[in-house]
Amino acid sequence: MKIRTWMSWEGGVDLVAATRPDLAMPNVVVHLARMVHTPIGSAPAGLVLYQPDPSAMPLAIGFVSTDQKLAAWFGPNIFAGTPFEAAPALAAKIHIDVADGRASSRLEVMGHVFETVLSQLAPGELIHRPAGAPMPFAQQGLEASAGKVEFQVDGKPVAVIVPKMGIGGGAAAVFSACGVYAR
Repeated sequence: MKIRTWMSWEGGVDLVAATRPDLAMPNVVVHLARMVHTPIGSAPAGLVLYQPDPSAMPLAIGFVSTDQKLAAWFGPNIFAGTPFEAAPALAAKIHIDVADGRASSRLEVMGHVFETVLSQLAPGELIHRPAGAPMPFAQQGLEASAGKVEFQVDGKPVAVIVPKMGIGGGAAAVFSACGVYAR
């Protein structure tokens, strides 16, 4: 595979979930990393989608970073050809904490605070997912799936249903110690 573009990260806290069992698609996606490296620079970054009312516009959606130029790079370069390709670039504050068998993230964006806590982490597993469905980029990394998930929006707990598989083809709630997307 000849690589056209890539990104790597360390300290990833990833959650894909639904707030109701009748939803056909997840309405919660919070993928954040303590540090993301790309050909144009490095910064804390990720992706957020929170649509509490599936019939309304999302409360928050977009690529997030402390560096808005980096946030704008993800859609056309890594996520081209996916539903996230045209997602907006949003300036955000991101904090990741990993300690004592748990990983947590705090995202401040668009006037909201999203907090995710992953605990009861399984042992890390080396993953390799080739490019193709469900994503157009190859994925490699180290992931530890979470046995317990807590999610809050603006300081209020939100009950979530975590499917067996997330949007990237692996577990839907994972601590990703490190990884790479390449296409």
